Amino acid sequence: MKCFHYFRDKSKGREQRSAPELTEQRKSYYSGPDRVAKSLCSSTPPRSIPKLYEEKSHYLRNFSLSELRHATNDFHRLLKIGEGGFGSVYKGSIKLADHGDGEPIPVAIKRLNKNGSQGHKQWEAEVQFLGVVEHPNLVKLIGYCAADDERGIQRLLVYEYMPNKSLEEHLFNRAYESLPWRTRLHIVLGAAQGLAYLHEELEVQVIYRDFKSSNVLLDQNLKPKLSDFGLAREGPVAGHTHVSTAVVGTYGYAAPDYIETGHLTTKSDVWSFGVVLYEILTGRRSLESNRPRIEQKLLEWVKQFPLDSKKFSSIMDPRLEGQYPTSAARKIAKLADNCLLKSAKERPTMSQVVERLKQIIQISEDENHSEQIDEICEKDPSDSDKTPNQPEHSELWKMRMAHLAKLGEHVQSTSKRRFMIMQRAKVP
Repeated sequence: MKCFHYFRDKSKGREQRSAPELTEQRKSYYSGPDRVAKSLCSSTPPRSIPKLYEEKSHYLRNFSLSELRHATNDFHRLLKIGEGGFGSVYKGSIKLADHGDGEPIPVAIKRLNKNGSQGHKQWEAEVQFLGVVEHPNLVKLIGYCAADDERGIQRLLVYEYMPNKSLEEHLFNRAYESLPWRTRLHIVLGAAQGLAYLHEELEVQVIYRDFKSSNVLLDQNLKPKLSDFGLAREGPVAGHTHVSTAVVGTYGYAAPDYIETGHLTTKSDVWSFGVVLYEILTGRRSLESNRPRIEQKLLEWVKQFPLDSKKFSSIMDPRLEGQYPTSAARKIAKLADNCLLKSAKERPTMSQVVERLKQIIQISEDENHSEQIDEICEKDPSDSDKTPNQPEHSELWKMRMAHLAKLGEHVQSTSKRRFMIMQRAKVP
């Protein structure tokens, strides 16, 4: 799915700040950690990304073009693992400076397409943002290359290698095995934690601006990491509610209020997250032109199957084969609907989304344990009343009884925990 650039007015080519508002209104707008709110409302403005980058730039390695040519066998087509608006991505191998004579490590090398829609500005944004941020759910930038040769301007980025590609591939490419329900939830939880970090845990607020399933990369353990920071922007400074900028992003994921006004906030990312929540439920892309007209737009299609109706299960990804707790699926849909609210201010913050996802995962796992007990109890009860004669049957009988006792204890404790969670829950 291609990115778009939509210019509402030539005068908005440069980023502008909205008019100041009262301090009391600012405080109510931000609901992240105290240190973020304080920095946004204090008289001392937070340092910008370029300033923070100056302090941390020495952690990035400045590669020569010859090093990266060697790492990719001169950018051999067989080593190409991806392609996008920025250019092509290749798998390579390099030796890290601090590894001495150690084995080379695999890396992903993104090479700027000189004729592409994105250019030096996006390359520079990625270097600066990824040079500053540090979180388990953000892809690690190892270094960069800026060189000019006989072929023209060369701009490259070197990242940690993510062997399991993207969430998009696993959801929509039938060559991959279907992701189980539990794995899907943990992937979106990790992605939400990455966004919450950008929005609320840095000295300066960062708006990702291009959240989508193809930008959620997966490592060897299917742990998610956000990638592609070329469209990221600093959030509004103290006294402002949004950043006004040219509208860019990806069709099907960009928030309608952002498209209509050019006003960019963290709630723009929250909308995009809601779209991806529906993608993990349905196994469908946000836009699919090859489907019947009524089914082409995911968010319009799911409206036909309200989450509180018997028809709701019709939206679920058939590749899940019914292996999910229906109540948890409804809760994910409800959370998605909250993220997709028309009024940006009514959408939850990403930290609230994280907490709600944790609750849903816990409830989902509790229900899974309950189903295991039901499955065991549905077996012939006379089996448990008989004392088996054969040794192997006796051992199986003991294991079954121990398992039943353990699950019974778990249900008792988790029932109490579920009650406490429901009492504490603030997000609908």
